[in-house]
Amino acid sequence: MMRSLFSGVSGLKNHQTRMDVIGNNISNVNTTGFKSSRVNFEDSLSQTLTAASSASGTVGGTNPKQIGLGSRISAIDVNFKDGSVQSTGINTDLCLSGNALFVVTQGNQTFYTRNGAFNFDAQGNLVNAEGLYVQGYMNKSATEHNSVNTNGATSSIAIRAGKTMASSATQKANYVNNLNSTAPTITAITATKQSGAQTSGLSGVTIGEPTSDPYIAAVLTMSDGTTQTVTSGSYTSGNSIPISTTVKVYDSLGSAHVVPITVEKTAANTWLAKLAKATITEEDGSTTTLTMNPATITFKDTGAFNSGSASLQLAYSGGNGAAAQTVAITFDNLTQYANSTTINAEADGYASGTLDTVTIDESGTVVGTYSNGVLRKEAQIAVAQFTNAPGLTKNGNSLYTESQNSGTPNIGTADAFGAKITASALEMSNVDVAEEFSNMIITQRGFQSNSKIITVSDEMLENLINMKR
Repeated sequence: MMRSLFSGVSGLKNHQTRMDVIGNNISNVNTTGFKSSRVNFEDSLSQTLTAASSASGTVGGTNPKQIGLGSRISAIDVNFKDGSVQSTGINTDLCLSGNALFVVTQGNQTFYTRNGAFNFDAQGNLVNAEGLYVQGYMNKSATEHNSVNTNGATSSIAIRAGKTMASSATQKANYVNNLNSTAPTITAITATKQSGAQTSGLSGVTIGEPTSDPYIAAVLTMSDGTTQTVTSGSYTSGNSIPISTTVKVYDSLGSAHVVPITVEKTAANTWLAKLAKATITEEDGSTTTLTMNPATITFKDTGAFNSGSASLQLAYSGGNGAAAQTVAITFDNLTQYANSTTINAEADGYASGTLDTVTIDESGTVVGTYSNGVLRKEAQIAVAQFTNAPGLTKNGNSLYTESQNSGTPNIGTADAFGAKITASALEMSNVDVAEEFSNMIITQRGFQSNSKIITVSDEMLENLINMKR
């Protein structure tokens, strides 16, 4: 039998396999996260007619005489380059770029995928289209909302709709932004009483103080030559006009209380913070008693904060039921520059809330927004990285499993592996249609050429047989 027949047959089989791979690539041109494959050929064993010989004193060396016995498939490689990012507008869709795969489980089986079309089921589980559980790190802390512990084993991500968040009492408040270093001070006070009598040269005045003949207004002469008429508040000669601020304090039951605090300049680089009133009447008729020693705030001659703090105590009465609390007030984020006054108080604590919406950011962090305005990092999506991702075994449904040549998975976060997650988007197939069509033509011609080898070999064999007739 002629060797060319076997070579032609092997070529036909190999080109058929290549066409199968091309067909599968084109079939999955719109499959989310699909990775295209290619077929590599290599020559098969060769029959040696004459071995190579070395040179001698009388004759030079000769090359071997070998006849190839056809081709075979050396590998079917998977191309793991990133596909294009396709925006979907669905906040649970995730597009993963870089050397990483999502991790999903079914029972005790673990699979890996680049298809990030996820959604929440009726039980709040984050799953893929086949219902496999997406793996990650859950935030199990009741009080920590800004980070997720990614140490330890992963688990299924589950965030039930209607989840509630307990209230948190305020523990500290911090004043931020700027106090105007050029704020004018009061040089003279002339106050008018209810009876119409006027008093000048006052060192201080409280307008509306409950007396038989209270002051109802005052004219303040300022260090910059201007005057101001005021009808409420407390003023001290030598100080600036008090700046009214508020601190929102949440009690142990989550109720909010607005505490009024004034800040006024008393000397160069020196300010005074004090309570504007000692009691607050709440909307439900209960009262809150406030206690805070005046706090002296000083600044360096560069405008930077130097010293000052305060301790605010709140006691609740009238059936509120909340525990008395102490709030530490700091001023270390204040500055004193010759610019507008923009002082503001930022306090911790919040009321109870219910989960409104869930989004996923580019780090793979699942963020919940609650009705109380608090953002909580609920979970962190895990990804797996393999030394040889093309060595993974395909299992259908866009799933892969670990193989003997893929290496063991390294589980972590996308940021840790240099990968990137694009939220509200999916990874498109990386199949290049133009390249596949070109390969299809080349494969077709290769198949035709190999079939021609078989035809011609058959004719030669027929001629050989006919020689005997």
